[in-house]
Amino acid sequence: MAVTDEAILKIKEMIISGALGPGDRLPPEKELSERLGLSRSSMREAVKALEVIRVLDVRRGDGTYVTSLEPRLLLEAMSFVVDLHDDSSILELFAVRRILEPAAVALASGRMTDSAIASLRSQIEAVDNSTDVEGLVAHDLEFHGAIVAIAGNGYLTSLIESLSSHTVRARIWRGLTQENSVGRTLAEHRAIVDALERGDAELAQALTVVHISGVEQWLRDAVA
Repeated sequence: MAVTDEAILKIKEMIISGALGPGDRLPPEKELSERLGLSRSSMREAVKALEVIRVLDVRRGDGTYVTSLEPRLLLEAMSFVVDLHDDSSILELFAVRRILEPAAVALASGRMTDSAIASLRSQIEAVDNSTDVEGLVAHDLEFHGAIVAIAGNGYLTSLIESLSSHTVRARIWRGLTQENSVGRTLAEHRAIVDALERGDAELAQALTVVHISGVEQWLRDAVA
């Protein structure tokens, strides 16, 4: 094992064991390297690596701290990877959305409240045939994001948000080229909300699969 990798693992063990928690300041470099039996150079490289993936926050002139370790922060590296996708892999992103998002909708079904249902319906009513494509896509992002947030799983929410934000261009393209995109989107959204209001998790999940698959299939046909 590389010395730097060993240093990373030892810092990780300190966090997992509770010796270091979110927001805690790491001991000075010299003290930490002596405690862990590692060179200062390997410790320095480990800290740099953990800073990149947002586990540590190096504050110049102040010290090094453990971040909040919140899912959104830790999954930024995932967003970076998704940023590197090209058009040939967009269908793979939709396929992952089709797997994850219906599961999130099913989770949200058990946590849905009257006020949440009213908010979702209000979002739908704010869109009509006069809404432009950018407005429709913004609504779509907001609508799905609101449901996923209700699921109450921070890691799942962050993953889906990252994937969803990187399919915007394809959704705009569909809106520009496919007839009645507004009416179709709103009808599918209403059906999902109706199922959620009835507490029918299986139906809400199935309708979400169909909804996402519609865009995926359109894109598949468009690039064929």
